Amino acid sequence: MATVKFDNATRIYPGNDTPSVDKLNIDIQDGEFLVLVGPSGCGKSTSLRMLAGLEEVNGGKIWIGDRDVTDMSPKDRDVAMVFQNYALYPHMTVADNMGFALKIAGVDKSEIRSRVEEAAKILDLTQYLERKPKALSGGQRQRVAMGRAIVRSPQVFLMDEPLSNLDAKLRVQTRTQIASLQRRLGVTTVYVTHDQVEAMTMGDRIALLKDGILQQCASPREMYDKPVNVFVAGFIGSPAMNLVTVPVVDGGVKFGNHALPVDREALAKAGKTVIVGVRPEDVEVTSNQDGLAITVELVEELGADAYVYGTPADKSIELESGDGGIKPFIARVDGRQVPMKGETIYVHPSADHMHVFNKETGVRL
Repeated sequence: MATVKFDNATRIYPGNDTPSVDKLNIDIQDGEFLVLVGPSGCGKSTSLRMLAGLEEVNGGKIWIGDRDVTDMSPKDRDVAMVFQNYALYPHMTVADNMGFALKIAGVDKSEIRSRVEEAAKILDLTQYLERKPKALSGGQRQRVAMGRAIVRSPQVFLMDEPLSNLDAKLRVQTRTQIASLQRRLGVTTVYVTHDQVEAMTMGDRIALLKDGILQQCASPREMYDKPVNVFVAGFIGSPAMNLVTVPVVDGGVKFGNHALPVDREALAKAGKTVIVGVRPEDVEVTSNQDGLAITVELVEELGADAYVYGTPADKSIELESGDGGIKPFIARVDGRQVPMKGETIYVHPSADHMHVFNKETGVRL
């Protein structure tokens, strides 16, 4: 097994002035499951391909263990990659697909069979070893692709959105299998996804990228509770955090007609307005018209809970999504006491679970 280190790793595609990955610095521990996440085009797959040796590194270095692999060919890096599209040979059986890389490497036939059977047992594929890929479901094919990586006993697993071709239910089931499998094998794993729920449920740590720049690298809990900026706050969490621009007043901020105390030292770094972030589950709905007035547009009933989607009654109030877009205000309420569509409710953040960001820079105060 091995550690992985991105040391100011940079990739600039020919004809581009802006790097697709810009001075990426991440230290990945031996046996860690790190998830690279971010919106489309943020540089996460490029970062993975740089680690695999499939993309040139234009600046900085990449280390696997104590080896500088920046200029090494992919075959010498001792990594195994699992792709989005399975990439199985249709004319070969499952067993032949899983053992093909070992066959090319000249490994003895009995050793190949032994390793393939061991991997098939781990992945519950034993009864499918003599079948061709076309006779398998999408989830089974993805497990074959995983098996092909496992039999090589690499130092690092690289996974590029391996679940995106599966349906929603199978995706949930398979991500649980991958996470528990990784913990059993203890192999350092770098996993790319655009799905932040996948990232939160699978990773030991998450690295969130935007426009090729690392925004934050932390545990799922720290990312959720202490986002470093507005972008991270708006990206991590489902439903997303509410981000409301509010005026600064003496001793705090004004959320509708409700005063929220905020540390004076933090507010000294802000201007006349700040962005207050509050997650849907931390919104308090008041009965005395205290807080921000929200007009209910939609109620999403989930049984015990319900999500209320609405817009501020005061149209001058700005709601942000963290990436410059506009979004509704979302509050989680008791599923047995839901407001009606068109009704006005009053909300404010729970004082213990409020996030305050600088309006100009987006940085956490």
